[in-house]
Amino acid sequence: MPYIGHRHLRNYGDPGYSPLVYFSHTLDPSGKMNRQEKLTLLKNATANVVRGGAAALVALALPPFLVRLLSQDAFGVWSLVLQLSMFVGYLDFGIQTAVGRFVAHANAKGDSEYRDRITSTAFAALTAAGTLAIVGTIGIAALLPHIFKQMPGALIGDARVALLLVAGSLASGLPASVFNGIFVGIQRYELPAMVIGSSRLVSAFTVILVLRAGGGLVSMASAVALCNLASYLIQYLLYRRIVPEARTSIRLASTSAGRELFHYCFSLSIWALGMLLVTGLDLTLVGYFQFSAVAYYAVAASLVTFIGGLQNAVFNVMIPSTAVLQARGASQELGRVMVTATRYGTFLLLFTGLPLIISARYILNFWVGPVYSLHGARILQVLVAANIIRLSATPYAMTLIGTAQQRFATVTVIAEGVANLLASIIAGYLFGAIGVAFGTFIGSLVGIGGNFFYNMRRVTAIDFRISDYIRDGLLRPTACTMPLIVFAGMI
Repeated sequence: MPYIGHRHLRNYGDPGYSPLVYFSHTLDPSGKMNRQEKLTLLKNATANVVRGGAAALVALALPPFLVRLLSQDAFGVWSLVLQLSMFVGYLDFGIQTAVGRFVAHANAKGDSEYRDRITSTAFAALTAAGTLAIVGTIGIAALLPHIFKQMPGALIGDARVALLLVAGSLASGLPASVFNGIFVGIQRYELPAMVIGSSRLVSAFTVILVLRAGGGLVSMASAVALCNLASYLIQYLLYRRIVPEARTSIRLASTSAGRELFHYCFSLSIWALGMLLVTGLDLTLVGYFQFSAVAYYAVAASLVTFIGGLQNAVFNVMIPSTAVLQARGASQELGRVMVTATRYGTFLLLFTGLPLIISARYILNFWVGPVYSLHGARILQVLVAANIIRLSATPYAMTLIGTAQQRFATVTVIAEGVANLLASIIAGYLFGAIGVAFGTFIGSLVGIGGNFFYNMRRVTAIDFRISDYIRDGLLRPTACTMPLIVFAGMI
């Protein structure tokens, strides 16, 4: 089938039109993905990689400027402001992901009324969550000197204002994430990729200009907040242009749609809590136990964020595609897609992560200077190793979300999060920043073990054998890179 190009995009305003319905007319009777869907999957993956590439560019290009234009303490405070602001994202409760999945499912069945009820209810829920986030941000800002007792007193006032600006803008944007969910559901990944990627680049460029002009933390936060707000407006305008037939209004919210979202998002919320315990508290713990190492840990974590962002960007596109496969009852195809994606994902993790482990000191020295290299190399190596292990399960997680089976992984996610938090607290108290990093490594082992021995045995809609997953998805790619792994172990 021909690729869906611009001439097909004009049909989005036609009653009953949906790309997924379009696909359904050309299905392979075997239930396998047809050529058109594979092309769309590739296009969506490319869009997500571009979006992730923008985030990666910011993660790689911004720190060298920040560490040279800010004092070590100011850079540490800015890093803490950003991480504390990211807590707002956890109040999404997985609703954006749910919107993408439900919109894809509704469009596949041609039920526009159901789609609008879901998106409107999601919008109402996220409006309430945004209000809660603003109240919580005010509380955290008031408690900053009590949480981070080693933070320099001269920076506390600016840190409070910066936190209110950045976190407040993110809280205001929670309802706008519904529009991104709709774009995902209609498989228009290039739209959020364009908006969010451009926003990050412009935000980073503006921060650099502010710093070079002599601005401080408050000016930087103002620039970031304005870029965030502008991106939400653009998302809304694109939504009205691309899907004019859709209706999203709080008046269309319903209790029945709310119950569906709750049941779907409950497990995702548990996942979000688990991820908060894994990745959302590490820098905060470092700030609590060893504030002087916050800057070093933040630099190392930014490279790890690059790896995780790339992995999620590539495999996030599996959610609507696996939702469609499940709607057809193609459980064997789901298993094949998941195992194949895991194999490619493992290759990607090893080829991006191993160089960082092997050459951590040299990379950091070239990137941010010898002081950060001296204090951050070991932290980087431990964090990269931990995330290679835990991110190898990304395709499996995306398949669970797409098939609405994420509840099977709830126990494992919580086990990893609790193990990570407890290990990070104990090791952080004893060893400081490097102990917090080892907490992440211990948690990753608990998480991957839970997949093999607990939740994979309970999955029903994905037909695969755990032995095939381990052999084809994990061991074969690892064997291909074994010389690098052996060399890394000798460093």
